[in-house]
Amino acid sequence: MRGLSYKLAFAAVVGALYAILTMVLAPISYGPLQFRISEALCVLSYFTPAAAWGLFIGCAIANTLSAAGLPDVIFGSLATLIACLGMSAVGKHMKDSLKSRLLACFLPVIVNAVIVGAMLTYAYIGLSPLEHPGAFAVCAGEVALGELPVMYLFGLPLMSWLPKYLPLDKLRNNNEQ
Repeated sequence: MRGLSYKLAFAAVVGALYAILTMVLAPISYGPLQFRISEALCVLSYFTPAAAWGLFIGCAIANTLSAAGLPDVIFGSLATLIACLGMSAVGKHMKDSLKSRLLACFLPVIVNAVIVGAMLTYAYIGLSPLEHPGAFAVCAGEVALGELPVMYLFGLPLMSWLPKYLPLDKLRNNNEQ
């Protein structure tokens, strides 16, 4: 039970940090081309799925300020959850290495590009992503262009730094607590 309490508290803190960082850095956190620095926290999911659920809630809270409205709250938050659960699976099933960390950091880039890119095509431009693949490609590209540097310039170094300073061993995917 203690392990569950620890994981719930960890998820709550991570979610709160995500929401606060996104809102404080609002000028660069919203819109078609965004550099959402808080997305770097997604790397915590590599170590534990508890982070994925906290990030999902934190993203939903942060997206209430989005000009895209309810679609961003729903689809943006689901994109974060899907990407983070994928990162968690990579962390659990692959040997910890530079290759697995690079792959894990790429997941939010591609998932957000597709899901958020489609949502923005519809919400901002008013076009169906399926009927207007060019508009979708532009929106998806803008999302990826913002996500890529965040994940590799901030997220990847965090993956090396965090385990040295946080008790992540209590949260690891293979922990049976």
